[in-house]
Amino acid sequence: MATKSNTKRHKPKLHIRTGDTVMVIAGDDKGKTGTVLQVFPDQMRAIVEDVNIVYKHVKATAEQEGGIQEMPAPIHVSNLMLLDPKTGEPTRIGRRMENGVRVRYSKKTGNII
Repeated sequence: MATKSNTKRHKPKLHIRTGDTVMVIAGDDKGKTGTVLQVFPDQMRAIVEDVNIVYKHVKATAEQEGGIQEMPAPIHVSNLMLLDPKTGEPTRIGRRMENGVRVRYSKKTGNII
């Protein structure tokens, strides 16, 4: 009997990239906007600036003092929507080939992102 492997065949294509401006469309931070700082394709999550802030209790060491630190936690990409750079409105994206290069475009306006 064949065993099932937990490895994926390929990395999933995400609609957001590092540096994109996104809006949160679901959850406690619904309606907030921010810049994507880091993307984790294998977990389908991203860290967005000033969104999903959590508190981490840090014990004091010789180099740093202890206390409560604020840090952004990853949020699932299904709760994020890309903002159109020209209109500033949330939009879905599509992919198309232009001059032999795959580009992302806004489904709402048709502009290249």
